[in-house]
Amino acid sequence: MKAAVLHGIGDLRIEERPVPELAGADHALIKIHCVGVCGSDVHYFTEGKIGPYVVREPIILGHEAAGEVVAVGSQGSGLAVGDRVALEPGVPCRACGYCKTGRYNLCAAVGFMATPPYDGAYCEYVSWPADFCHRLPPGTDFEEGAMVEPLAVAMQAVKRAGAHVGQSAAVLGAGPIGLLTMQAARACGCYPLLVTDVVESRLEFARQLGATAAINAAQQDAVAALQEAAGGEGPELCFETAGTVTTVRQAMQAVRLGGVVTLVGMIPQDEFPVEVMDIVCREYDVRGVFRYCNAYPPALAMLAAGNIQVKPLVTHRFPLAQAQQALVFARDQKAQAIKVMVQVA
Repeated sequence: MKAAVLHGIGDLRIEERPVPELAGADHALIKIHCVGVCGSDVHYFTEGKIGPYVVREPIILGHEAAGEVVAVGSQGSGLAVGDRVALEPGVPCRACGYCKTGRYNLCAAVGFMATPPYDGAYCEYVSWPADFCHRLPPGTDFEEGAMVEPLAVAMQAVKRAGAHVGQSAAVLGAGPIGLLTMQAARACGCYPLLVTDVVESRLEFARQLGATAAINAAQQDAVAALQEAAGGEGPELCFETAGTVTTVRQAMQAVRLGGVVTLVGMIPQDEFPVEVMDIVCREYDVRGVFRYCNAYPPALAMLAAGNIQVKPLVTHRFPLAQAQQALVFARDQKAQAIKVMVQVA
């Protein structure tokens, strides 16, 4: 099979690899059709690492994947050849306390696609645990299936925030995760829905997808605009999805007294100053989001019900042979690209 293999910074090569055999009786062999380009893929390609995860050996990138079942082990959890599936990329140990209490994203033994040392899905076939292969609803195509992974992040974000009907919500950052988080908050009944970004084309996407107000933070005071748009007191929920120190601080400044700031974006700096007494005196919560758990089934249900639109976010497509061009385009063309998709089959 063909695979796009990262050998070093800026060095992605199309290579021939053996088609994998089933890794166990509980696995399925998946013919990959579509893989989304995630910011983490771009970061590994550009920097060679994300925090403690360093590319030391050649690795196949890509973890937002969907495809077709072509073989199933004897313990394949009811999957059948021909099933169309979205692959949940993080597989835990299933035995530790976190796994047994349902928070398996915190399992220390999670193996996650395209995170060193584990290979990802920029390739033609993947062997994957059958219970982490989720059937696509009728009428859902493979691109939408690949979008379930970032949608799962959004579902985890609104769950961590405790979002419910009638709460005002702000999303800082109108990239793919931000636009999906906005839609997930809307599906929870949040209103008004406010979005900030510094790229006007992304704000226009937010308006088209239902934002009550889309605020250009490069042209106005984002904190003041968010507070005014939420009735003067600020939003009850602030979701930081851009992954910058600036937007984290804006979220903490804009949130209403007693509200919730949910940190979704991956911030490059491990440490930076925050006003701890502001958190204490205004008694708002700051909550983190690390990937997701038990989020694929509700995400797929949202797609099946038509409550969330993922298709409009796919703006550009590249074949597997041009995977490096896809990564470069996603990195350099943020004004044009929302979600770049690698089409494998």
